[in-house]
Amino acid sequence: MDFIEYADAELMMMNLADKIASELRETLQHDEFATLAVPGGTTPGPIFDSLCAVDLDWARVNVMLTDERWVPETSERSNTRLIKERLLINHAAAATYLPLFKEGGSAEEKLPELSAVIAPKLPISVCVLGMGADMHTASIFPEADRLADALHGTDILYPMRAPGAPEPRITLSAHVLKDAMRRHIVIKGADKREALEKARHLSADDAPVAAVLSGATVHWAEA
Repeated sequence: MDFIEYADAELMMMNLADKIASELRETLQHDEFATLAVPGGTTPGPIFDSLCAVDLDWARVNVMLTDERWVPETSERSNTRLIKERLLINHAAAATYLPLFKEGGSAEEKLPELSAVIAPKLPISVCVLGMGADMHTASIFPEADRLADALHGTDILYPMRAPGAPEPRITLSAHVLKDAMRRHIVIKGADKREALEKARHLSADDAPVAAVLSGATVHWAEA
């Protein structure tokens, strides 16, 4: 694990956006397409604001979430909504979006269909992840109902229900995240850094983020 500390979050987000763009451009130099996986939530928003304005061959880039709440895009809790409002605009509007939600059924019912769309676009070229103070990453939560499957299973996606999560979620599995060619974990605040240090000494069963730390670059700013 590499660790980069930044003077402030604004600088971190700008530098990480530049790094992601550079890695996507490098991938497109030798591959037919690139696949970018990103988290939802409020933290990565500034990254998206910078990245969407980068001039690269977005028509050859697939964009997907690392995880999603099982809610329609019209919901304020939809990560898809965030991606479409802040990343898939400007130059990045030409990218292909690979969804993690589909109307008309439960996560379990729609999982095979969603996985079939994602499979040909793997491995992920560039993967950006967050981490919670509880040491979860994507929607691989401690004490979640499918934790062991998501950590150790071989499927692309797993439905996930966790204590404190008001709706079901769907998440990329740990093995898909670990297989990413380049992996970045972005965190802010003293509590997240403390959690990261704790996770380094725990198993993934107790600290799910530990499953993806090896080979990752962690980007941290206090505020």
